[in-house]
Amino acid sequence: MSVLVNKDSKIIVQGFTGSEGTFHATQMIEYGTNVVGGVTPGKGGQTHLDRPVFNTVAEAVAKADANTTIIFVPPAFAADAIMEAADAGIKVIITITEGIPVADMVKASNYIADKDCRLIGPNCPGVITPGEAKVGIMPGFVFKKGNIGIISKSGTLTYEAADQVVREGFGISTAIGIGGDPIIGTTTKDAVELFIHDPETEAIVMIGEIGGQLEAEAAQYVKATGNKKPVIGFIAGETAPAGRTMGHAGAIVGGADDTAEAKKRIMAECGIHVVNSPAAIGKKVAEVLNK
Repeated sequence: MSVLVNKDSKIIVQGFTGSEGTFHATQMIEYGTNVVGGVTPGKGGQTHLDRPVFNTVAEAVAKADANTTIIFVPPAFAADAIMEAADAGIKVIITITEGIPVADMVKASNYIADKDCRLIGPNCPGVITPGEAKVGIMPGFVFKKGNIGIISKSGTLTYEAADQVVREGFGISTAIGIGGDPIIGTTTKDAVELFIHDPETEAIVMIGEIGGQLEAEAAQYVKATGNKKPVIGFIAGETAPAGRTMGHAGAIVGGADDTAEAKKRIMAECGIHVVNSPAAIGKKVAEVLNK
């Protein structure tokens, strides 16, 4: 078992024929991901990368039985792409696009709230279930199959954590990049919940950053549900000055609980194995699982 995506996912690419969509869809297909087609309005009926192009997501669902989408649509149109996918009955909507206006995301997230779908991102590296499906922009070779779930706001730290876990002789069940924007579809807590209910995931690596309450919420959930699986946590941005956005739009210290120290303290109080450096993630996983 894994979460969100696997070898049976039927994946389409929105923004399929654009340069980003083309480049990453090529990598996904080379990895072995089951890409069944793509959507570019006005180019329906053509083929691209030996896959059909559809005008709409609804058409891709009807003709290719798509259930998962990855969105590479430019920021001004990305919220519409999310809503279109939800309307068409897509179950997992992975949005890579960075720079979607916050007002657009407020509208999109309200719109999809009562739909039967899960949004990942935006501004995220995507989701990978090693050996089965890479639905994102991460380097596939870093990830080996196993039973550690990874959740991260950061793309590069996801790859770093995966590499360390693999070097310690473990592997990854699924890695989820939740995204660094202020409004995202799947929070840290949501992702932790998915892994806690996944029988194949034995431990969880949770990588957060300054700003917001996502990690504290997730830590409190872990404790409230009885610490069923070990969670290893790291918070990036310890040296960041208060009040300044660091890299991600959501990474800003707005209050006392937003700092790295406060988050780490809350996580430790909730029974999470906190590391102070990303370089220690793999070693801590090994230490916790080899007890």
